[in-house]
Amino acid sequence: MYCKYYGLKERPFNVTSDPAFFFSSKKHKEAISHLLYGVSQRKGIIVLTGEIGTGKTTICRFFLNQVGKNVKTAFILNPTFSEVQLLESIIRDFGISTRDKTKLGMVLELNNFLLRESAAGNNLVLIIDEAQNLKPGLLEQIRLLSNLETEKDKLLQVILVGQPELNERLNLYDLRQLRQRIMVRYHIGPLDNDEINSYINWRLEIAGAQNSRQIEFSAEAVDMISHFSGGTPRLINMICDRALLAGFVSETIRIDFNIIKKCVEELDSYSVAQNT
Repeated sequence: MYCKYYGLKERPFNVTSDPAFFFSSKKHKEAISHLLYGVSQRKGIIVLTGEIGTGKTTICRFFLNQVGKNVKTAFILNPTFSEVQLLESIIRDFGISTRDKTKLGMVLELNNFLLRESAAGNNLVLIIDEAQNLKPGLLEQIRLLSNLETEKDKLLQVILVGQPELNERLNLYDLRQLRQRIMVRYHIGPLDNDEINSYINWRLEIAGAQNSRQIEFSAEAVDMISHFSGGTPRLINMICDRALLAGFVSETIRIDFNIIKKCVEELDSYSVAQNT
């Protein structure tokens, strides 16, 4: 609605996980570095955690664009499956075709695929998002898959991505064998206060602001966005998207404190209404 008014090619503050909008904050760069290190060194199991809205899925999608051609991946979203369904999803995402749909048959086919790819010099990575939803039985199955190996290297690198509850799940006594195989961990925190203005301007630039009317967020507006969001990218996106709409309605390209204050009040009222 407001893109034409501001001269933007797309909405800069969508909450979808678009890697084109990946912002290299200190913590997000560290997260990518941990993933690249864990995969390149064939560390087996890697765990990436973060609160809701901190950009975990965006990091995963950006990571997929950074790996070399010798890295082949399967990316599983919202894994609320049975053990057999999880195997089917992994095999399908790797592009493996098999007629044997039994658990044993699929594991054998996956193992053969991994051996062939490893012999060809390729590294196979399984990424499971929202992994805090995995039941202990599924996590144990993932541990068994991570055991597939040659004499020198792991055949399958596994990246478990989830909310902090994932760590609680992994601390269960019955999953102590899996826990011992986790070689790389990283927890994504919120943006630092001094990064938020850069984050806003970065997203505006990617959306085309450098070739359009100059949108300005005042220092007071950015301070209130920081206070409202606590540095969580999704919340920053929510308030900034609403602020641009309010600026469009008011026919202004300057987003000031009063606009942000009104948007925060609207979002707070909506949140209260949703919880009553």
